[in-house]
Amino acid sequence: MIKNKILASVGIVLALLGCGGDDNSAYVPVVNPPAETFTPVPVQKTNGMKIYMHYMTWFETNQSSDNGQWGYHWTMANRNPNNVDPNGRRDIASHYYPLIGPYHSGDRDVIENHLLLMKYAGVDGLLIDWYGTYNVNDYRMIKENAEQLIALLDDVGLEYAIVYEDRFLQNIVNAGQAPTVTGAAKNDMAYLQSNCFNDANYIHINNQPLLLNFGPITLQTPAEWTSVFSNLNPKPTFLTLWNESGEAGANAAGEYAWVYQNNTHLANFYNNNIAALDVAFGSAYPGFNDFYAQGGGGSWLGWTIDHNNGATLDETLTMTQNAGLDYVQLITWNDFGEGTMLEPTVEFGYNYVEKIRTFAGVQVGNVFTDIGRLYTLRKQHQANAAVQAKLDKAFGYFVSMQPDLAVQTLNEI
Repeated sequence: MIKNKILASVGIVLALLGCGGDDNSAYVPVVNPPAETFTPVPVQKTNGMKIYMHYMTWFETNQSSDNGQWGYHWTMANRNPNNVDPNGRRDIASHYYPLIGPYHSGDRDVIENHLLLMKYAGVDGLLIDWYGTYNVNDYRMIKENAEQLIALLDDVGLEYAIVYEDRFLQNIVNAGQAPTVTGAAKNDMAYLQSNCFNDANYIHINNQPLLLNFGPITLQTPAEWTSVFSNLNPKPTFLTLWNESGEAGANAAGEYAWVYQNNTHLANFYNNNIAALDVAFGSAYPGFNDFYAQGGGGSWLGWTIDHNNGATLDETLTMTQNAGLDYVQLITWNDFGEGTMLEPTVEFGYNYVEKIRTFAGVQVGNVFTDIGRLYTLRKQHQANAAVQAKLDKAFGYFVSMQPDLAVQTLNEI
């Protein structure tokens, strides 16, 4: 991706120079000091494990959508975010409420806020949930929002990889946009190879681009995956959900853990699966509490994992550390519908990003509330170019690991 450097404004000032009272005095252009350029600097941390965050780009508001309606992931079947309670909270399809309020995933201010919070929590990169390239249902919107996210990742200094959802491939065929499910998937892979796999900040493992699959669900034979990857060079380091790699055969390099029922399943994965896998990703999560039944979005899954005031996250992080893995996937940044969000909320504040920061051993001070203040000022002064320029500078200080200067800049506004 093209790096969008953040530059301080450069002006040329005309100064009147010469001897006092001299009629021959002249205007001479004086150039201000060179523009200040901010290059992202990695967060220093003591935990050598690679920490990746599972991320959703599927949120739309009534301001961002083409039809003026809130997206499904804020409404499900029966919620109306246009209804606001006395506390100022919109009626959304979740038991929990984002600290910055419900948002559009393609909003640059939102993306900036999320990425800075993750950076200062010690997160190395994002694993982006992705539905492919076709214009069916909300898949195109998810793709476009992901592109907005990816465009800013390099400026912040974070990596990324794709988590491919093959479950909806039959919808592409049914819509007449591809002849077969494997054909649709091959087109999606061609897009990733052309637009993502060669990015400098795309995650590579064993010199191959990392690709996760949430399944397999539709493509359930090794022959299908061999066909899907046939035009890729190099082939990806391909990970399936736990216990599913057999469906991809030799195409799979390993598996990743997820969240299910209770922590016993995570312990079983560590004890029984990882020894046989070339690549294994552990998981850590704060809890699980879906809104499907209340939101009319489907049946309740029949189980919950209590957040326990952060104890569940502590336990699953410790389990992953003790398993001796090189990689952990945090589940999730913002799946509000399933209640697995690590994003700051009204209910939990910044508690979860603070716990991740401790786990990572981040060696800089806690500036989460200041990052939140940057977002608030962005929205309060949307039409003020001078203030936005100052906020751009604060962003530059944050990404270049100069948080004291970032806070100083915010205090000037």
